[in-house]
Order: sequence, then structure tokens, then C-alpha cells
Amino acid sequence: MENVLVAGANGTTGKQIIKLLKSSQYFNPIAMVRKEDQQEQFKNDGVDIVLADLTENLTHAVNNVDKVVFAAGSGGKNVVEVDQEGAKRLMAVSKMANVNRFVMLSSMGADNPEAAEDLKDYLKAKQNADEHLRDSGLKYTIVRPGTLNNSNGKGKIELKEKLNKDGEISRADVAQTLVRALHDDAPYNVTFEILEGDTGIGDAMNNLNANVN
Repeated sequence: MENVLVAGANGTTGKQIIKLLKSSQYFNPIAMVRKEDQQEQFKNDGVDIVLADLTENLTHAVNNVDKVVFAAGSGGKNVVEVDQEGAKRLMAVSKMANVNRFVMLSSMGADNPEAAEDLKDYLKAKQNADEHLRDSGLKYTIVRPGTLNNSNGKGKIELKEKLNKDGEISRADVAQTLVRALHDDAPYNVTFEILEGDTGIGDAMNNLNANVN
């Protein structure tokens, strides 16, 4: 089984990613958390934990890690230091540790932050992080969902490199897409947007793979 570090494991989407990885036959999740009091829930589920802060040294966080999911977010409080520079720090140590896949949870609109009214600073930070990942030399997948909601996942999405429309998607389906992107047969060195849709997640990824390759 491959060890997958999940940055942002304590977040709403991060917890769902951990749960999916835990039930997978391919992956062993490692929950990266910032505070000691966030560890208990993962310990109780038998999930490996690493205590690390995106604003500090992260070298220890990638020990024996095969793949990384970056699902962390500052919640708008410290977007440059966490969403941008924290992501870059994790990319740097991942490169040194020969991590073989880096899956980034980004956001629709990160390709054009100037067009946003409310989230311009956040989207700019995500854009900078995404661009840094593309230039990092890591095998990457950048997933840009629309507005996240907490409804039940349908396992079906709409996926394109650019959808040219707004919309919503459940955190559950975003988590499933991120986990699917970890598989060796999933497309890599790609950036795509996702919304709720009518195509199974695996099929949607395969269709993108066919177009990329």
C-alpha cells in the first residue's frame, strides 16, 4: 500500500479524503494536523498521524510518503502564508522526498482571480500555488471545483479543463475525485474543473486521460 499524506486532514473535505483512503485497498492515509488536540479522532480510527504546520519546517512530514493530497486551507485568514507559501513548502519537501504524485485541491476561478469580487486574494494565492506546482517537476493533478456544499455525494461529476460556467459540487464528490487522481492510471500533469454532473467520476477521469494522451 502507498502512504498518502493529507494536508488539511482536519478540514471538512480532508476528513472525507482520509475516510476514503482508509477504506481503500491501495492507500494508507497519513493525517497531517497542526494541533495536538486534532489527533484524537484519527487515533481512534487507527489512522497514522503527523503533527506539522504549513507555516514551519515540513521535512519530517514527508518521511516514507509516496503521494500527497493538499486539501489545506486558511479559511481566508492567512491566505498567502498557508494557501500559497504553505503549499510551496510542502511541494519543496515532497520533491526532495521523491513523492511520486501531488494532488492539489484548488478552486474554480484560480485561473483568473482578477475577475472575482469576494475571493480575489484567496484565488490569487491558489493561482500562485498552482503555477508553482506546474513548474515544480512533481507529477501533479490540480483539481478546481466549483462552490462546495455538504450534500451527499452522487459519484457523478462534470469534468473539463475549462467548464466556462459556475456551479456547485459536494465535498464528498470532490474528495472522491482527489482520491481517484492518486491512482497510477489517472491523468497527471493536468489541471481541470469539476461540478456536479452525470458522468461517473472514474469515467470522467478516463475521458480526460484519453484526451490528454
